[in-house]
Amino acid sequence: MRIGIVTFPGTLDDVDAARAVRVAGGEAVALWHGDADVRNVDAVVLPGGFSYGDYLRCGAIARFSPVMSEIVRLAGPPEQTAPGLPVLGICNGFQVLCESHLLPGALIRNDHRKFVCKDQRLRVERTSTVWTSEYAHREEIVVPLKNGEGGFVADDATLDRLEGEGRVVFRYLDGNPNGSYRDIAGIANASGTVVGLMPHPEHAVEALFGTDRDAQGRYDGTDGLRFFTSALGAVLSA
Repeated sequence: MRIGIVTFPGTLDDVDAARAVRVAGGEAVALWHGDADVRNVDAVVLPGGFSYGDYLRCGAIARFSPVMSEIVRLAGPPEQTAPGLPVLGICNGFQVLCESHLLPGALIRNDHRKFVCKDQRLRVERTSTVWTSEYAHREEIVVPLKNGEGGFVADDATLDRLEGEGRVVFRYLDGNPNGSYRDIAGIANASGTVVGLMPHPEHAVEALFGTDRDAQGRYDGTDGLRFFTSALGAVLSA
């Protein structure tokens, strides 16, 4: 299975995302922001970083890149129930998905006005997406979080719709690190093919290199790997 990894000017985590795909058993395919051709990949990851220097708003310029025009076309509108191209947006990638209207809402500056970098506990709220099928419902996982503009916001009607349709995929535990409404850490489109989240699963795919063990030794640093093995399994079974 071929998963495309998009690089924008200012992207930082494309190499990490590509490695995560390879660790999961897939083939990572480099995609350049200036090319509309997505090279016939089976899925796409929009990695973290500071696309176009985060000028204007995070992700606001990236949405107009040639590669995003093609990804938007292939993924389909967010309320479409028919599956389109699977896309995972991580941190800045989540911001790009919202700016591109593949997902609703927006990401704004953290409510405490500081950059946050920590191992973050999450609860898996939805497993019926391309990217989360190998997790258990309400399973608690730990992956790194690092952002300055990670507060997810939307109006009450949009939040109620996301909750009612089961499109909240992850929720923060042990405190809200950035002021996201309703502790939302990640959401999906209607079909479950497009997922965006602020924490970084690609940094938690190998033991000893991911999250640190807690006092009870519960975390082995690989809680993020199933994002990528889930996608491989979903495409191979389609």
